[in-house]
Amino acid sequence: MNECYYDKRMDFFYNRTKTDTADEWAGAQLIGVLCFGTFFCLFIFISNSLVIAAVVKNKRFHFPFYYLLANLAAADFFAGIAYVFLMFNTGPVSKTLTVNRWFLRQGLLDTSLTASLVNLLVIAVERHMSIMRMKIHSNLTKKRVTFLIISIWAIAIFMGAVPTLGWNCLCDISVCSSLAPIYSRSYLVFWSVLNLVVFFIMVVVYIRIYMYVQRKTNVLSSHTSGSISRRRTPVKLMKTVMTVLGAFVVCWTPGLVVLLLDGLNCTDCGIQNVKRWFLLLALLNSVMNPIIYSYKDDEMWATMKRMICCSSEDKSQERRSSRIPSTVLCRSTDTSGHYIEDGIIQGTICGKGDLGDKGNS
Repeated sequence: MNECYYDKRMDFFYNRTKTDTADEWAGAQLIGVLCFGTFFCLFIFISNSLVIAAVVKNKRFHFPFYYLLANLAAADFFAGIAYVFLMFNTGPVSKTLTVNRWFLRQGLLDTSLTASLVNLLVIAVERHMSIMRMKIHSNLTKKRVTFLIISIWAIAIFMGAVPTLGWNCLCDISVCSSLAPIYSRSYLVFWSVLNLVVFFIMVVVYIRIYMYVQRKTNVLSSHTSGSISRRRTPVKLMKTVMTVLGAFVVCWTPGLVVLLLDGLNCTDCGIQNVKRWFLLLALLNSVMNPIIYSYKDDEMWATMKRMICCSSEDKSQERRSSRIPSTVLCRSTDTSGHYIEDGIIQGTICGKGDLGDKGNS
């Protein structure tokens, strides 16, 4: 019967895999990584909070697609928490961790990745439901969207806890991996292959939907008198989603390939030399998403800009909006806007709510 090592500290497992955690994250290099990570984690917290707040504040975002987009921002926010926990439990500290604390460190990272991945998959389904009907938004009710969001996090938490629940090598250290010293190599193969397959499926689905939209739009353009905005809206939303998906795949694929090679016990692949850089690349994904939202969606950018401006105003001067120049315009005045709803005029003043509301307060 195999002996189990639940009471050992992580130095026992790191020494078995000959991973020198003290040297690779020491001195100036460790300080640089911590400063780099701290800056980007702060950006992740602030920017993704703005995205979530924008969806809550702007009623034009109260649709299934944007609720799921806000949940993706929440997953990125959670990823920032996971990276902060990792920063303070890495390098020389890694060897001093207990098994349970190390499981928590990795479980947070796995949960954040799964939450983002499943959320993108659900968005793909939502886009398929709406685009195939040439609608901007699907007919999902708020209750169903809420159920989907709860399901996303339930799946993410479960997948993050799988190694803790038993799929590890604590009772059979001969199958321990190198990068994750208490993860079974079979689990790493399962985990990386599953994620890579989902990546491939989503890319194929989005390419198929995009080609369908382009073909359908070209056909309808010669038979309808609708505005250019109406015909371009589905395409622009698809471009936003595909950009987010592309960034996700680019940032996470190298790390997953490294995990797959480790799971296959590739001892000559030099995975120890690149693992930390691929981890930082994965961190950049949570930084890029809010930038993509604001750059690709004019209304999102306008809402976020108003919130940033308003947060810097003195609350005691709330009524000074009448003196703000009317030249402070939102970016969403392009005739090729994102929305079908006509007759709704964009707010052009940086203030809390509409001018009419302020005048009545």
